[in-house]
Amino acid sequence: MQRVTSYLPAGTPSSHPIEQVKLPHDLRHLRRKLLHLESGGMVMLDLKDPVLFANGDLLVRDDGELIEILAADEKLFEVRGKDRVHLTELAWHLGNRHLAAQIEEDRILILRDHVIRTMLQGLGALVLDVNEPFQPARGAYHGHGHDHHAHDNHDHGHHHGHDHDHKHEHGHDHDHDHHDHDHKHGDGHHHSHD
Repeated sequence: MQRVTSYLPAGTPSSHPIEQVKLPHDLRHLRRKLLHLESGGMVMLDLKDPVLFANGDLLVRDDGELIEILAADEKLFEVRGKDRVHLTELAWHLGNRHLAAQIEEDRILILRDHVIRTMLQGLGALVLDVNEPFQPARGAYHGHGHDHHAHDNHDHGHHHGHDHDHKHEHGHDHDHDHHDHDHKHGDGHHHSHD
């Protein structure tokens, strides 16, 4: 079985992939995995560090041949605002809930969640069902630069009481599961986290 131990970013000049692998957004964060190719074959991905792959990135097989990563179609909501300011406000509400979102000039794509749909419609958004590839924006706590980065052995050093939907150690000890309950803070303050 062929192995992959390196990769190239999407758009690398003079690259001609001979195979493709189609993956949804939540399965494109990879280090070691047996991948099932569109042709029916398989390849063993074995990278030194985890990588968050984007649509069009290229896996390099041991024999030098390339395999293109394709973002699979996913069941999404397309969110449209009345204008750009309204769309920005909608993006703020989605970000406040730490939802994965693909933000474009005239729309936002999110995974389908009917509670969120109701909230968005209550805010005046047009929400449509679509099936498209999903490439959500990377959060501020997920590094800088190109979409490729490792998540091993790092400590963010920040302290908060809310969920960022990532699964690695922060170097602080408090509960991250906050939805549907309130946190009590000293001096008679009471803060609700929605």
